[in-house]
Amino acid sequence: MASPKKLKILFVTSELFPFVKTGGLADVSAALPQMLTELGHEVRILVPKYGAIDVRKYKIHDVVRLKDLSIKIGDKDVVFSVKSSFLPSQKVRVQIYFLDNQEYYGSRKSLYSDPLTGTDYKDNDERFILLSKSVFELIQKLGWVPDIIHCNDWQCGLVPSIFKTANPLDPQHSTFKILFTIHNLSYQGIFNKTTYDKTGLPEELKTDKGLLHDGKFNFMKCGLMYADCINTVSEGYAKEILSDKEIGCGLNSVLNKRKNNLFGLVNGIDYSIWNPETDKFIPKKFTYKNLENKLFNKQVLVERFGLKFDESTPVIGIISRLYDSKGMDLITESFDEMMKLNIQVVMLGTGDRKYHQAFEKLAKKYNSKFSCYLGFNDELAHLIEAGSDIFLMPSKYEPCGLNQMYSLVYGTVPLVRETGGLADTVIKYSEKTENGTGFMFKQYESAALVKELKRVITTFADKKAWSKIVKNGMKTDFSWQSSAKKYIELYKTVLNG
Repeated sequence: MASPKKLKILFVTSELFPFVKTGGLADVSAALPQMLTELGHEVRILVPKYGAIDVRKYKIHDVVRLKDLSIKIGDKDVVFSVKSSFLPSQKVRVQIYFLDNQEYYGSRKSLYSDPLTGTDYKDNDERFILLSKSVFELIQKLGWVPDIIHCNDWQCGLVPSIFKTANPLDPQHSTFKILFTIHNLSYQGIFNKTTYDKTGLPEELKTDKGLLHDGKFNFMKCGLMYADCINTVSEGYAKEILSDKEIGCGLNSVLNKRKNNLFGLVNGIDYSIWNPETDKFIPKKFTYKNLENKLFNKQVLVERFGLKFDESTPVIGIISRLYDSKGMDLITESFDEMMKLNIQVVMLGTGDRKYHQAFEKLAKKYNSKFSCYLGFNDELAHLIEAGSDIFLMPSKYEPCGLNQMYSLVYGTVPLVRETGGLADTVIKYSEKTENGTGFMFKQYESAALVKELKRVITTFADKKAWSKIVKNGMKTDFSWQSSAKKYIELYKTVLNG
């Protein structure tokens, strides 16, 4: 099939900035469709209408022909409506369809888990069966047939398997291809085998050779097996999920069967939000031509965290979810060793209780050198990126990562572990060639982190070398335009396949 010049794309996601967000998926789900639209394609987004979404603020309205639709989840008739609005954007209009059902979405302020207990909602299987099945109802009722359905993460994993094994559409509505994007393979949507009976999928696939995995129903596996094409959010991560058992999270063999249809494309960043030339959150805007303004931001940052400013002391910024997978165990293990060095460390993050307790203790023990804010604070995130000298991101694995890219753009030199998207976006500094944008260590060990950190601090003292690394990073292009063009090429490859 020859691909049309102007593609029609239905983008299906479980979160969308600025409406609802738990992580990078929400940012991608807004930025990529917006850029695809700017490049001349027609994109529509489907997302659940959770209770936290402000209907009045975003002018979300009814669509007469999309009211009171019905699908089956097991023996249960589920009635839903689809409402409409647009992405907030000055440049282009991207239509959003909000999947509206009070029981599954409207009554929940949170996306996946109870905010009070932290436990996943018991009916998450039914909530995302509804999201997947609503795709087909929407296409049928609208008569708008996309060229590509772009599904994201496990919450949309059933879309390809329903389409390929139990297609509920008329033939004239069944001409599209499906791309399935893995943003993080460690979240797979794993449920009891009884969930299978709620999906309407063929009985003969209710085995481990079919759509079960280790005797459980696995949404991610459904997407991987039946999508026309799969991609993940960096080339490095695409290789690692095939070859590394731990990073493949038990699905290596499924992925290896699809390896000829698996691609890696790095996410972009939104320069309208993350740009030191225009950032409304930072005290002084700057470019690589006036780095003295960055120094002013450093002073504000250090004092904001209650530390004493000294221009010659490198400030290390950390913005992270506080979990093992983000390398927090390496940081806590090596912290006493790090504190022997001439550095200051500021941290913003939230996560496991054990890390909250550990960092609170460390902040008391080293109160002249370390300070942390345990929670979310968008303004502070911008100030840390703008004011730090070094950004520490020692992830165990990292599908793409955004903060290392923000850091490069803000002239904050990343120190990262050589994995996934971190290895793809940071160029390792070499003293010999004087090329590079950051620093890396390979072994997942606290000793390797400390060794590389010492190298960073030595380089920081060489103002000429440091300035070159900073400017190299600030000149890198991480715009969504470049990523979106690669997605368009991938869509065309899928359509022509």
